[in-house]
Amino acid sequence: MTPTRVRARIVLLPGDGIGPEVVAEGTRVLRAVAERWGHAFALEEALIGGAAIDATGTALPSETLASCRNADAILLGAVGGSKWDNPEAPVRPEMGLLAIRQALGLFANLRPVTPHPALAAVSPLKPERLIGVDVLVVRELTGGIYFGAHERAPLPDGGERASDTCVYTTGEIERVVRVAASLALKRRRKLASIDKANVLTTSRLWRSVASRVVRDEFPDVALEHMLVDACAMHLIRRPADFDVIVTENMFGDILTDEASMLAGSMGMLPSASLGATKPGLYEPIHGSAPDLAGRSMANPIGTILSVAMLLRHSLELEDAASAVERAVASAIDEGCVTADVAQPGKTQYSTTAVGERIAQLLLA
Repeated sequence: MTPTRVRARIVLLPGDGIGPEVVAEGTRVLRAVAERWGHAFALEEALIGGAAIDATGTALPSETLASCRNADAILLGAVGGSKWDNPEAPVRPEMGLLAIRQALGLFANLRPVTPHPALAAVSPLKPERLIGVDVLVVRELTGGIYFGAHERAPLPDGGERASDTCVYTTGEIERVVRVAASLALKRRRKLASIDKANVLTTSRLWRSVASRVVRDEFPDVALEHMLVDACAMHLIRRPADFDVIVTENMFGDILTDEASMLAGSMGMLPSASLGATKPGLYEPIHGSAPDLAGRSMANPIGTILSVAMLLRHSLELEDAASAVERAVASAIDEGCVTADVAQPGKTQYSTTAVGERIAQLLLA
C-alpha cells in the first residue's frame, strides 16, 4: 500500500546564537524526509528572542505568533545571548519562550533521555551505570514559579525584597499527569512523580492530585512519589530504574539538564512541547551557546531528534520519525559527531557535516 503523502506547514524559529545553525540542519532533515516519502512541507521562518527584540522591540512579535497559530508544527533553535544578557532589561529573549508556551497552551514538555552506547565514554558516569537507561521526563510547562507573580521592592534599611510566587491548580496538575501516565502505559508502566511535598504546599497538592489521577484512571501504572532532591541523586545513582518522570516546571527544567549528562551532552537531547491541540513546538534542550555561534561547532543532533518528535507527535509520521532516529544512531556509530561528544583523538565533525551525513543516511 502506498503511504499517505502529508502536506504540512512548519514554522521555523531559529532564534539566537547557535539556533540558526542547528535549525538549518533540522530543516535539511525535514527536506530529506519530504524527498524520501513524497511529503510536501511548507517551511516558513519567523523571529523570536533576541533577534526579534532587535528587529521589532519585542521577544515574540504578533506576526510570529499568528504564523505559529496557523502552523501544523514549530521547530525552534534557541534564544538569548550576551548581547541581551541584562536581567534588568524590560524585554528579554526568554520572554519570547514563556509567551509562546502560554499563548499556544503548550503545557506538557516531553524530554527523552536515551544514551547511545557508542557515546558511553563521554558521559561523566561509569559506562555500566548507563546500561538500560531510557527515561522520558514530562515537565509541566505553563505553570509554577516561572509564571507566578514576581515582585521586587525596596526596604527601609536600603536593601530590597524580592519574591517569585509558585502557583498550581488541580486542573493544571491533572492534565500533565494524564499525559505522563498515558505515555507510561506504552512503555514500562512506571511513573515517578517528583515534588517537594515535605516543604511546599504546591507540592502537597501535586502529590495528592497525581495519586488520585493514577489510581482512578491508570490502575495499570505503578506510581512512585519522590522528593526532587532524592530524584537528583538517583538519576545519577540508578538512572536505569526510571521509566517516565512527571514534575513541575522548575524541577523539570533542572532535572533534565542534569539528565542530559547521561547522554554525554545537552546537545544530544530533543524535546516536544505539546498542548491539547496543534501545533506542537519542538526544540533541543540546550541554550543559545553564543561562544559557539558562527563556528559550525554546535551539536545538531538534539535538533534533528526534535524533528523526529515533530514527525511523530504532530504529523503522525511514525515511519519517518523512526527512520530519522535510525539515521542519527548510524551517524553516531560511524563517529560522525561534533566536538562535545567526540572521543579523544577522534575526528570532530562540524555542525554542517553531521547534518549532511544524517540526511545522506536517511536518503540511502
